[in-house]
Amino acid sequence: MENITKNVTGLEVSSAKSLPSSDGAKSGYDLPVYGLENGQFYSIHIPAITCIILSFISVVAILVASLRLQSIKTFFSWTKSERFVVYLALCDGLFNVAHSMDHTHIVLTRNHVYPKELCEFYGFMLAEFITAQNLMVNVVALNVFVLIYFKKDLNFGSYDYRLLLYTFGLPCAGGSVAAYFGTLGPNGTFCYFDGVKGELVNVFFTTVPLLAVLLMNIVFYAMTWRKISTESRRLQHTLGQEAATIRASLQAAKTMSLFVTAFFAQWWAMALYGIWQMIAPVPQSLFQFVTTFSNIGGILNGVVYIIIRRRRATAKAKKMATKEKQFQDIKSVSEKVENSSV
Repeated sequence: MENITKNVTGLEVSSAKSLPSSDGAKSGYDLPVYGLENGQFYSIHIPAITCIILSFISVVAILVASLRLQSIKTFFSWTKSERFVVYLALCDGLFNVAHSMDHTHIVLTRNHVYPKELCEFYGFMLAEFITAQNLMVNVVALNVFVLIYFKKDLNFGSYDYRLLLYTFGLPCAGGSVAAYFGTLGPNGTFCYFDGVKGELVNVFFTTVPLLAVLLMNIVFYAMTWRKISTESRRLQHTLGQEAATIRASLQAAKTMSLFVTAFFAQWWAMALYGIWQMIAPVPQSLFQFVTTFSNIGGILNGVVYIIIRRRRATAKAKKMATKEKQFQDIKSVSEKVENSSV
């Protein structure tokens, strides 16, 4: 009896520290719903749902503010930074809608999402918009790198078709293949890749691409900021049109680098989770970081949007101040000429 008590106690301690094992399970539906056994169920889902709601509110605010300031009819003539804000907001918004539904479903039923097809749909939506966001931010980092080092702006084609086909089309194709082979489903906490049948697919669809994108972004980011620092120092001794062109490029690069910074803040926990999962059982505390940080994309995108608008307002104010000063200088010279003539 004493041995049984020890075994049960050991199991409770183990489940409180790490996620349950999938040994013996045939699909994600055979896994226990994470958190029910150790009392952590609501501490996983409630923070996640709260972050998702706040993120969605931020997304709506970004879209409304963007469309108020500029006409949707001229969308493809907006700056790249402004278009990226909208694209990423749409990714976050659609991700939020799908993810809030499966989290809410699980909280209300305290069970996996049924029917299976509904869970697969949620999983497909998450795979689509998580991957699309990762690819889009990687394009931003590459665009900044090319702009600074080669003085070229990447051409996304008419109506950004190259960008949209790559960032949304590629995940759609991959998600469709995953759905066809039945690898989408419950992972114990939400619907994504099946926690049993989709483990390997999850590694190659999410973990490996996410780590690759993170590493590429770090390299692009470091090299870009090194070049920006060098160019900024050189500008102190440069005048005329060349200086104005370089300043414009540097400002555009700095603005777009904000998206890369937000990307790190949102996905660092997911990247660490992916590495940890391949080595040892994942602590539940890390999993809670994942369900929190990965759901605040809309909030981070909102911060980026505010910074962009403030920088634009500051630049506009400086430009107006310069024009006013030039006008006052001309007026002063005219008055001096008139006085000397008298």
